[in-house]
Amino acid sequence: MSTGAVVVAVSRSGGHTFSKPNAHAIRLLAGLGVEDDAHMGVTVKHRSRVARDPSQPNLRQVHLIHEELHDELRAQGFAVRAGDMGENVTTRGVDLLGLPTGTLLRIGASAVVEVTGLRNPCAQLDRFQDGLMKAVLDRDEHGGLVRKAGVMGVVLAGGEVRPGDPIEVELPAGPPRRLEVV
Repeated sequence: MSTGAVVVAVSRSGGHTFSKPNAHAIRLLAGLGVEDDAHMGVTVKHRSRVARDPSQPNLRQVHLIHEELHDELRAQGFAVRAGDMGENVTTRGVDLLGLPTGTLLRIGASAVVEVTGLRNPCAQLDRFQDGLMKAVLDRDEHGGLVRKAGVMGVVLAGGEVRPGDPIEVELPAGPPRRLEVV
């Protein structure tokens, strides 16, 4: 399904830094994630998850945030840019948070990322800018917690990804499975 969605920016960091500097391009590697990024690998790389069980599969190879969230945060007075909240791919024109688990994102000429779940915002957001964590959390009409800090995915097919690349969304077959924290 074509969506008119586009990559706004790409970012990576070889160290476990909170923010990731923007790059001209990133290379996604099938089964691993973003080349030269600290979170690349078959097993978990997020420090707290490694401490619990380093053999867990890495369902967080690629972090995507919608630029519309940055727009919302800037309107609230936060100074945020692509990569500031640790995302690898900043998008525009696709409702990342509304996608079901298992959605395929076809990015650029050949890359395919499978959406695995939601990013769970952490206290590092407040260390970056005071009040940012609260700003990326909300409540739905039933009082349930809504996490707005993007989605995570795994790389099914590799390729180079650049700002301006189109994103096509392919919904999974069967009943939609709601995104959960991964």
